[in-house]
Amino acid sequence: MLRLDAQPTVPSLAGLTRREFLRAGSLATVGLTLPGLRTLNAEGADTERGDVNCIFLFLVGGPSQLDTWDMKPDAPEEIRGPFRPIATNVPGTRISEIFPRLARQMDRVSLVRSVHHTAAAVHDTGHQLMQTGRLFSADIDHPHVGSVVAMLKGNRGETPAHVLLPRPIGTTGGNMPHGQSAGYLGKSFDPFVPNADPIALRRDSRDDRSADFEAYDWGASRSVREAFDLNAESVAIREQYGRTRFGESCLIARRLIERGSRFVTVNMFDTVFNNVTWDMHGMAPFSTLDGYRNEVGPSFDHAYTALLDDLSARGMLSNTLIVACGEFGRTPKINPAGGRDHHPACWTVLFAGGSMQGGRVVGASDEIGSAPVDRPVSPAEIAATVYQGLGIDLKTEIPGPDEHPIRIVDQGVRPISELF
Repeated sequence: MLRLDAQPTVPSLAGLTRREFLRAGSLATVGLTLPGLRTLNAEGADTERGDVNCIFLFLVGGPSQLDTWDMKPDAPEEIRGPFRPIATNVPGTRISEIFPRLARQMDRVSLVRSVHHTAAAVHDTGHQLMQTGRLFSADIDHPHVGSVVAMLKGNRGETPAHVLLPRPIGTTGGNMPHGQSAGYLGKSFDPFVPNADPIALRRDSRDDRSADFEAYDWGASRSVREAFDLNAESVAIREQYGRTRFGESCLIARRLIERGSRFVTVNMFDTVFNNVTWDMHGMAPFSTLDGYRNEVGPSFDHAYTALLDDLSARGMLSNTLIVACGEFGRTPKINPAGGRDHHPACWTVLFAGGSMQGGRVVGASDEIGSAPVDRPVSPAEIAATVYQGLGIDLKTEIPGPDEHPIRIVDQGVRPISELF
């Protein structure tokens, strides 16, 4: 049986099922994306690429663009919010004071300030769009970008090709898929998810060891078990990432990539209810802007910058793409409860590592951060940029609904060329 989750081979097509034949038909394209081979990029140019992998940080809840990476200090008080912008090490680029560490590393990071979508302003639609490039419709569940990568590139080591940490997104108020499965690619390409929260288990363990591997099925391979064992890391590194669920998940993500995973998705939160998250409506069961200053901002700032530093020190940043994004932005005007509500018309996404150029700002929003006024970017273009960054030809087809071939991105969708 032909398996695209194994190391690519040249299979015989005799006796294949229709589904296997469709998968085999994309092998020529898959072969183009293997390490050391030349690939056709989206512009048709023939380029040399290394084997780039991805850590996808999903900032569940939807960070406010106005309080993070696209501040409007000259806007009226009810729009600009309580935080002040600070200078970064990139002249002319300013971000929120809640990210002092990131401000010192902005030369490694590029901001896309004009991301938007026109679907319903609910979490689930944003989750789907940002992780698959498409919107769930008519019972069609599109695959997560990481699952597509796992199918096309297969394993490169003993750890699973696509891993999701620390656990899947749960309830966020809707009743739709969150875009974190392999969808019509089939369950064999679903991300590997620990069957128990590794961070919570470690904290319940008396000696702070990485849980009871005899009791919990982390994975069949020794490499998976080792990746989850943070006791192998120095105290200094663990403190740098932060002793939070997000910080420790980012550190595990690095350890997984190091051991052979292609794509690691890290959910910063798994719900927006009764927890301090990016979903800051200003009243219970949601968060307030104080949560940005005291908890959410510092947690992201520690973990994200530690990941940049750690990957760079290990020589891994040039072949590890890091994407940090939420599902939408927040309303420009602060609501009566002192928070901001859902706003998919404009927000910011962060890119770093791999072949991405740092220190750039792509696109711009209007004077109140309400809508793009320059270089509007869609979720489909974000997906195309990730594929491009991983050296995958955007014309690649995969088995779609009812096993009919479908392109990984729709024809005409282009990557954000300004980032490369």
